[in-house]
Amino acid sequence: MGDTFIRHIALLGFEKRFVPSQHYVYMFLVKWHDLSEKVVYRRFTEIYEFHKMLKEMFPIEAGDINPENRIIPHLPAPRWFDGQRAAESRQGTLTEYYNTLMGLPVKISRCPQLLDFFRVRPDDLKLPTDSQVKKPETYLVPKDGKSSVTDITGPIILQTYRAIADFEKTSSSQMALATGDVVDVVEKSESGWWFCQTKTKRGWVPASYLEPLDSPDEAEDPEPNYEGEPYVTIKAYTAEMEDEMSLQEGEAIEVIHKLLDGWWVVRKDDITGYFPSMYLQKSGQDAAQAHRQIKSRGAPPRRSSIRNAHSIHQRSRKRLSQDTYRRNSVRFLQQRRRQARPGPRSPGSPREEQPATQPAKPQPAVPPRPSADLILHRCSESTKRKLASSV
Repeated sequence: MGDTFIRHIALLGFEKRFVPSQHYVYMFLVKWHDLSEKVVYRRFTEIYEFHKMLKEMFPIEAGDINPENRIIPHLPAPRWFDGQRAAESRQGTLTEYYNTLMGLPVKISRCPQLLDFFRVRPDDLKLPTDSQVKKPETYLVPKDGKSSVTDITGPIILQTYRAIADFEKTSSSQMALATGDVVDVVEKSESGWWFCQTKTKRGWVPASYLEPLDSPDEAEDPEPNYEGEPYVTIKAYTAEMEDEMSLQEGEAIEVIHKLLDGWWVVRKDDITGYFPSMYLQKSGQDAAQAHRQIKSRGAPPRRSSIRNAHSIHQRSRKRLSQDTYRRNSVRFLQQRRRQARPGPRSPGSPREEQPATQPAKPQPAVPPRPSADLILHRCSESTKRKLASSV
């Protein structure tokens, strides 16, 4: 077999999705070396992070040493979603970007990072469920290559949040905040890092530093799922608070509550506790991308660890305690165990079947029904008189 590589990447269009929050994903048709074609979905923030990684890997080709040697194409940084025209123009930018990228030397166009980025992920195969109130809206690039504003929906309405404390950024991809700053949230990542913007800046911010303007509670937080989802830890973590859980790398656990701040409630046997979602990977999935996120940002801080937090709301957030999680989890597990084993035999119920090697007991024979003359001969005198009078 020859080496794996990508023959062609074509932008098909984009989808407007509403879960967990409103966002866009771009659809790419990827044609592989064996002529197979796969459709994958990527957010623009993912694409831009990949672009930055590519520039770091090939500094000469990125023009960092000598701008005249640059061959890696330019890609504008994520900017605020200002409606239909931005979504439309970005399609042309991405088409030109990947056409240029695939024409670069093999060491770039066939590098493992590019192949990994466009491999099919489980989310690429996931279809919208019937329970979703709003289904994704798909917008395809016209076959003639020309798109019109009428092909795109109205402007995206971003959610607005307020900073409850000062946040100092630790990398160029993050955005510093001051208490009271109001930001628009472009993307809510499961890791607990949200991509936000103001009129003058943009970047990743810990969700724990933000609160909705109308309520202290996050309306999009799902309900606990005590049945649990199987995950594996990809990085060890030592608990710093009583309600957290310490786990080593490679341990199998169950996630019972996915909170948007990136600190999920996990279960190990009958014990529950908070654990950073960035250090978890679904069982059977490749952890390469998750490791890159850990290296670039790390786990976000918890709300309870933020000093001098100032909320504009009178009441605090509604959060279940770990005692409540453990109690509900134990109750669920006990019920599941009872359903798994056979119930007790009630009095008078038939016994279990005997093993096949033991012969079955013979059934009693049913005697034949006697004839009418025999019945009349054997019945009492009173019965005979009644029968005679009825004739």
